[in-house]
Order: sequence, then structure tokens, then C-alpha cells
Amino acid sequence: MSTLRTVLVVGGGAAGCAATILLRRAGLTVDLIEAKDDWNATAGSGITLQGNALRVLRELGVWERVRESGFGFGSVGITAPDGTVLHVARDLRTGGDDLPATVGMRRPRLQRILSDAVRASGATVRLGTRAETFAQDGDGVRVRFDDGAEGRYGLVVAADGLGSATRAAIGVTDRPEPTGMAIWRVAAPRPAGVVRTDLCYGGPAFIAGYCPTSDTTLYAYVVEANRDRAAIPPKSYADEMRRLAQRYGGHWSEITPHITDPAQVNYTWFDRMVVEGSWHRGRVVLVGDAAHCCPPTLAQGAALSLEDAWVLAQLLTGADDWDDALLQAYYERRIPRVRAVVEASVRIGQWQLDGVRDADVTGLMNRTMTLLKELP
Repeated sequence: MSTLRTVLVVGGGAAGCAATILLRRAGLTVDLIEAKDDWNATAGSGITLQGNALRVLRELGVWERVRESGFGFGSVGITAPDGTVLHVARDLRTGGDDLPATVGMRRPRLQRILSDAVRASGATVRLGTRAETFAQDGDGVRVRFDDGAEGRYGLVVAADGLGSATRAAIGVTDRPEPTGMAIWRVAAPRPAGVVRTDLCYGGPAFIAGYCPTSDTTLYAYVVEANRDRAAIPPKSYADEMRRLAQRYGGHWSEITPHITDPAQVNYTWFDRMVVEGSWHRGRVVLVGDAAHCCPPTLAQGAALSLEDAWVLAQLLTGADDWDDALLQAYYERRIPRVRAVVEASVRIGQWQLDGVRDADVTGLMNRTMTLLKELP
């Protein structure tokens, strides 16, 4: 039976944009809806993109813009709280030898690059729009939107993030669960000596680190035990982060004075989730954070989301029928890799919560990164 080869992508983040670009390249009709009126108004100070993420961005045709906009590097430093560098390790090139090991960049800049590529692909984009209901039959999905419009599609790709309304609407009951940690993030000017990510495990917080995002900028972060969000008024965000950061030395002495504007500081709990069994119900399929999420201890959240979109697009464009077996094959191909990354990311944080002093953090990171060198 021939499949109605039209796709609705719900959500305009990394996974949704990637799926849209790849499906449009294959000649499919794609509509993308995004709940925000301005999908480029992306919160967040910065993002660390490792080689396996860069590999997908190259496939999307945006690698040159990413390279020009970010800061590439190939090592990570481990420091003491006073800033003394204890060890420098070379990062694995998980995207292959022809790509940097890591690129740091401003998160809103990455979103702009991806959204520009979506528009250039010829996809129909509707901002400020939500899907309300999904009525499925044997060969399609009728979707009703919050503005009263309706559309019929051969497949719906749910890329609407951690709190995915689509996931709930199709009866998937999994929800993100807090791991017990939270992170403060801020963008700041880059000191000339910051040419890689440096991490400190310990001190007044569990982790303190920074990542260059351009020739002139970086993003800095401090990880602590999560606190009741209601007890931290947003107007105090800069004071709270600065209180933790000012107890670290080295380049932190140049970064901390810039933590002054609470509107520029982001506070987020660490969550974990892996939807098990399948990532689809009928002709609605989950990608990215709608299907799985993990703490950023391995900096793999966006990479896994981009990989999901790449794998799903490969399967969809190579098949005549988008049936249950095809969508289950997508899950079976992704789940071992995703589960391994989520479990490793959570374990690194749990070791710190439990005060394990002899934890093999470096070994676990290396084993996981080695796994990610393989194509998804």
C-alpha cells in the first residue's frame, strides 16, 4: 500500500529542523509548526557540539556556517578549584578525522542557522501554532491545530521537547525525572587564555566549567544539587551563580565579574528519560528530547537529537511504506546508543551526588565517546 508522503513536524528545535531539512531534500512535502511566535528566541547561553553532532550538521549542509560561527578545539582540561590545571586530555574525534573534536557556539546562533536552512528547504513553516488533536486511521493522521485549521499527513514527527504535548496526546506516559542536580549557565566575554573546555570537579559546587563559543565569547556553568525553583526568584539568578563562581580561581576570576544580569543567567534542573518499547504510536513518532533526555555531563543532548532525525529520515526516504515495522526499526536502531549515553551521563552525576572519590569518570567518558565514533 502506498503511503501518503506528507509529513508534519511538531517543534522547531534541533531535531525538528534536522528532520525537516532532510525530508525536504528527499522531495517530501513537509509542514513544520512551532509553538513560539519567534522560534529564534532560543533560551540558553551556549552549546557544546561534539564530532557526532557536527557529522549530522555537515549532512544538513550547515557545517560551514557552524564552523564560522563557533569555536573549534580538540582537548579538555581538568583543573583544581584554584584554577591549577591538573590534566589535559585530547578529545576523541567522534565525527571522524576531518571534523573537529568539539565546537562550542552560542545556542541562539545555532538555532538561527538551522531555522534559515529550514526556510531555504521550501518547507511550510507556521509559528505560534500548536497541534491539538491527532485522529489516526490506516494510512494517515488528521491533525487539528489550535487556530482551527486541519491537515492530513502520512506521518507526524513529534520533536516538541522534554515536555512534549504530542507524547502525552498519543498515550506515552513517560515523563522526565529529576536526577538531583541543577546547572547555572551564563554567556560572558572569552578571556584570551580560554581555548578549550576546562572542568573542575569539586569545590563549592559539583562541577564548574566553561566552553569557548566564538573568538570573543564563552559560556560558563556551575552545577550544584537542585533546589526548589520557587525558592529562587529570577531576579537573584546572577547573585546566586556569582556566589558559587567567585570561589573558583584561574580564568574564573575574569569570568565571574561579568555575571551581573539575572536575565542572562539560566537555571535548569538535570532530568533523565528514555521512552522504552517503541517511540511511535501508529503514525506519530518521537524524536529528540520528546523520546529521551539526559544531563549535559557528556554534552550529548543535541547530538542524540540530531542523530535521531538523521536515522529516521534515512529510513523514511528509503521505504515505500511507513508502517509499524519501519518505525519500530528506527527505535531498535537508536535505543542501544541512546540508552548507553543516558545511563553514562546520569552515572557521572550520581557518583558526585554520592561522594564517590575514586569514580572512573575519565574512563566512562572515553568508553562512551568511543561508542559514538560509530555511525548511528
